[in-house]
Amino acid sequence: METREIIMNHYTSSPYKIKKEDIKDYQKISVQSDSCIDHLDIFVKIEEDKIVDAYFEGEACAIATSSCSILLKNCINRNFTEIQEFITNFENMINDCPYNEKQLDEAIVFREIIRQGNRKACAYLPYKGLKQILGKEL
Repeated sequence: METREIIMNHYTSSPYKIKKEDIKDYQKISVQSDSCIDHLDIFVKIEEDKIVDAYFEGEACAIATSSCSILLKNCINRNFTEIQEFITNFENMINDCPYNEKQLDEAIVFREIIRQGNRKACAYLPYKGLKQILGKEL
C-alpha cells in the first residue's frame, strides 16, 4: 500500500475513532494543536503496565487523525516499555535522527514529514498526548 493510501485509510475509516459509552476504566487526555483546529481526545485502558484498549474522538486533519490511529494500533497490547520505545523511535524519525524503520510499522508513512514543519506538529500531536498519559503511569 502507498503512503497516501495508508494515511487516507486511517483517516477515513480508523477502527479506533469511535465513541464508547462505558469509559469509567479509561484514562483520557485531550490534546490541541497550537497552530490549527486539530483537537483529539485519546482514551486508553491500562491493565498491569499495558495498554489493553484505546480509542479517540475529535476533529483533526488527515495527518493528525491517521497518526493517532496508527499510534493506537501499535500500542494496544504492548507494555509501557515497548510503547516508549515506539514513541522514541517515531520522535527520532520526525526529527531526522537514526531510527528503526521496521519497528515503526505503518508509522513509517510519516518519514517525509520533516520536510513540512507545520505538518510535523500534526503527526506528533497524538504522541504528545500518549506521552502525558504514560508520564502519569510511570
